[in-house]
Amino acid sequence: MQHLSLPPNVPKRGGGVLIKKIASYINQLTGWKAVGSLPNISQAVLIGVPHTSNFDGVFVLPLLIEMDIQLTILAKKQLFYVPILANFLRKMGAVSIDRDKKGSVLGANIERFASKRPLFLALAPEGTRSYTNSWKTGFYYLALNAQVPIIPVAIDYGKKQLHFMSPFYPSGDIENDLPKIYQYYQGVVAKHPKNVSKPLQDLMS
Repeated sequence: MQHLSLPPNVPKRGGGVLIKKIASYINQLTGWKAVGSLPNISQAVLIGVPHTSNFDGVFVLPLLIEMDIQLTILAKKQLFYVPILANFLRKMGAVSIDRDKKGSVLGANIERFASKRPLFLALAPEGTRSYTNSWKTGFYYLALNAQVPIIPVAIDYGKKQLHFMSPFYPSGDIENDLPKIYQYYQGVVAKHPKNVSKPLQDLMS
């Protein structure tokens, strides 16, 4: 199966041939594809939308493995208390966060970007798989303060695609920028459309 090719500077997993072949076989069975393009950069904030189901990961993970892209995801620290689970999460690119400390998540991730090491940090701005009136804006301020672009990624069940879209560079005017980011997701079909966040439902009305 032909998959989206990665430019040289994009972080890579360096996974083995066997695991990528297994992922490719799964993708052939499900019919899902990774489409679009990625800029030749080593750091970015990626936002996965719409995230309305636990099944999203079932289709997305094999695509990421076949692509060999290394995404960093955030997981609450309690999940790392179980050694077997902690080992699996680290292999999947997860890092531990303490949500109880105000400002610690934003500050810690700004520091990660400041290290200048390759980092594609993947976030779900809806913050829930259920309906919500608004997005959490941490992704925006993180990208702004770290001076990296936001790469919108659509999980589109209508087309069975994981669509990597053109990077968006935040201006600092969030009221003006957010509607522009929402527009990237015009026409994208979620697993559970009724759970899509209000900003995206407004696009359909």
